[in-house]
Amino acid sequence: MILAGDIGGTHARLAFFDVNSGDFRLVSAAVFPSREYSGLDQIVTQFVDSSSLHPDAACFGVAGPVRNGHVETSNLPWTIEAKRLANELNIPKALLINDLEANAWGISTLADKDVICLNQVKGQPVGNQAVIAAGTGLGEASLYWDGTNYHIFACEGGHSDFAPRNELEIELLRYLSARFGHVSYERIVSGPGLVNVFHFLRDTGRGNEPTWLTDEMQHSDPAAAISRAAIAGKCPLCEHALDLFISIYAAEAGNLALKLLATGGVYLGGGIAPKLVAKLVGPLFMRSFVGKGRMQSLLEAIPVKVITNEQTALLGAARCAAAGLNTRALPDSRKAAKMIVAYEPVWAIGTGKTATPEMAADAHRVLRGQVRQHYGAAAGEGVRILYGGSVKPDNVRTLMAQPEIDGVLVGGASLDANSFAGIVHF
Repeated sequence: MILAGDIGGTHARLAFFDVNSGDFRLVSAAVFPSREYSGLDQIVTQFVDSSSLHPDAACFGVAGPVRNGHVETSNLPWTIEAKRLANELNIPKALLINDLEANAWGISTLADKDVICLNQVKGQPVGNQAVIAAGTGLGEASLYWDGTNYHIFACEGGHSDFAPRNELEIELLRYLSARFGHVSYERIVSGPGLVNVFHFLRDTGRGNEPTWLTDEMQHSDPAAAISRAAIAGKCPLCEHALDLFISIYAAEAGNLALKLLATGGVYLGGGIAPKLVAKLVGPLFMRSFVGKGRMQSLLEAIPVKVITNEQTALLGAARCAAAGLNTRALPDSRKAAKMIVAYEPVWAIGTGKTATPEMAADAHRVLRGQVRQHYGAAAGEGVRILYGGSVKPDNVRTLMAQPEIDGVLVGGASLDANSFAGIVHF
């Protein structure tokens, strides 16, 4: 049983998943208002007690930079410690990852029904992918493509300097700089950021704030009030604010795509994008996304999709926790990255051909597939070649006696599914 969490500045979502042969079955889930609790520990304890379930592993995606199992949340007055959570849950280890890292882990679980495409591109693009998500803050993450697998990493790109593109945005920068000092993209592309944009336009004489809107903003989420009024066409000032917000959101998504060379796609996550689909499918977003001068043609070939599945980050956190369990299942708790790939055409197959780098690459591919079958996809991602050369039966026994070796692959001159001889030892 896996406990997964998607912890944001507004909501904390927790769920139990039962994992069987790589399939994740939701057992129990709940959503908590983050700001009504003093910390994540309190929420986790309440959820576990009410569920009457005990996890074998846990992973929490948290808004904020995670360092050495410790995070001070960006938009909450919380300090979260992985070791403390593990002790409270009575499990060997709890994982803390960035919330956008959890979203990135969840990308592979998405079906066509879970996304809305904002553009149409030719073929099936491959390569690095990027996730950008506006919510209480602005999160970003990437999936690096090595030609076979994706490797996920988090970043704090939402806090990078806002770069204005025209006179209006230069005015916006000056306005926000007077208020905050440093102006990041998160000061604009987030729920509070939309309110900042609205106030800028109002305070610089670009529209009037209706009395009914003032009242609504005081008694509900002001960003939601602004976006509702804009989409309904009830307030020109709100429409202007939302258009500026969307344009800058798209510009930063394009920046991220260029920095990561995200030819495999850009995904819009978070709570805001799904609510703005009616606006995002219009020309404004994609025009700003691709508007990068000489790089426009590159960006036009990148698929851009809105994630509509609210459980993406939860599923991603569950996948990350499951990967931790799978890795610990290896002998002596060693990582799959310590596997050895050994190839010997004469002894294994009897072809008499000399081992080549191409054979080593084939061996690498086969071993990854076998490790995935035994230990799950994430373990397979860690496999790499540490040794390649002549292997005789006595050599295999010698190799297996070495503490850093977890397995030996013996194959032949063409290490495909037909000639694969097997993993000698696990």
